[in-house]
Amino acid sequence: MLVRPRRSVLYMPGSNDRALEKAKSIPADALILDLEDAVAPDAKVEAREKVCAAVRNGGYGKRELVIRVNALETPWGADDLKAASQAGPDAILVPKVGRPGDIISAAKVVTAYKAPDKTMLWAMMETPMSILNVREIAMAGIEREHRLTCMVMGTNDLIKESHARAYQDRFAVVPWLSMTIVAARAYGLDVLDGVYNDFRDETGLRRESEQGRTLGMDGKTLIHPGQVAVANEIFSPSEDEVAWSRKIIAEFAKPENASKGVITLEGKMVERLHAVMSERTVAIAEAIADMTT
Repeated sequence: MLVRPRRSVLYMPGSNDRALEKAKSIPADALILDLEDAVAPDAKVEAREKVCAAVRNGGYGKRELVIRVNALETPWGADDLKAASQAGPDAILVPKVGRPGDIISAAKVVTAYKAPDKTMLWAMMETPMSILNVREIAMAGIEREHRLTCMVMGTNDLIKESHARAYQDRFAVVPWLSMTIVAARAYGLDVLDGVYNDFRDETGLRRESEQGRTLGMDGKTLIHPGQVAVANEIFSPSEDEVAWSRKIIAEFAKPENASKGVITLEGKMVERLHAVMSERTVAIAEAIADMTT
């Protein structure tokens, strides 16, 4: 089973040389090198050059490298997408995806500029239209040529656009998160939770990360290196989860259980679907261990 940990996904401003260099030592699973929100209009072109050079030069170890481009309808979007495609990151994050055509169009451009096969597309889900069309957007991931592998929640923009209140329990946000998770899972995509704005508030970050994990998120997008450790901890399977998963896998692997849909293990009923879940848990744990070696 091929999986990639995305517990902690850190936004880094593309115009900041020091940040791009520091990112090489931050223990995040993935880095989003940002050309959009984190970059002022008069610094867009310079940021594009810096980010693409950073990706080409490497030095980021096993971290997944993602370039967030500006929207195609902006003055920088087309050039961003061309340059990012040619730089060959692990993924390109497409902002303000509201319809499946946004991903399909981006995929055609990326392919036309001969991006390597490894370069996937991530969809930024940050507008009411994103949520209304979430099923159709996720469905685009069925076709390999569309390159879609991950959906990223833009909760700040969703709150702004919907006029909702940003309470700590995220009462207004949870339905949007849940809709996206269900659609993504239906079509085999990963989903990342939105950012937690108060980077000094570890208690709040823990609370929100636990909520995201409970809902089914694969990880959390972050705005500060100080948030990485919490996300890595909460979105990692625990030692007990991994140990139990290995027991389930081993039990179903016994010849006498090969054709069984349900078994009893340590007094508990375990179905074959739990074996599938266990295989993913173990694969994630092994991939996390590989990140640190």
